[in-house]
Amino acid sequence: MSLDISQFSGGDDRYEHVTKRLIYTEGVKYVADEAGAYWLIDAIASYQTRELDERTRGFQCWTLAVNRKESTAVLVCDDGDGNVAVTQAIEYTDFPDEEIKMYVANGTLMLPSEY
Repeated sequence: MSLDISQFSGGDDRYEHVTKRLIYTEGVKYVADEAGAYWLIDAIASYQTRELDERTRGFQCWTLAVNRKESTAVLVCDDGDGNVAVTQAIEYTDFPDEEIKMYVANGTLMLPSEY
């Protein structure tokens, strides 16, 4: 299974994360629903602090890189210019794609096509 995220280009629906630290788009909700990956939204929401926002100058590029052979992944946040602010090892995942990127801008988590 591979996620078909090409269909998302910035709809009007928004969802509030339970922590109230983050809003996310319908494309992100689709990824979470289809891949059973609400844990990914939770992980990104857990890092939403004023300090991270300052270090990334208000824009965060999150990349989940999956090692399918070992069922592990690495979640990395940078400022869009390659300056890494967060790196988190994921000990186990069955995420279907080898990589996915998401952005946080103005407190909203979105797919790149929704930016």
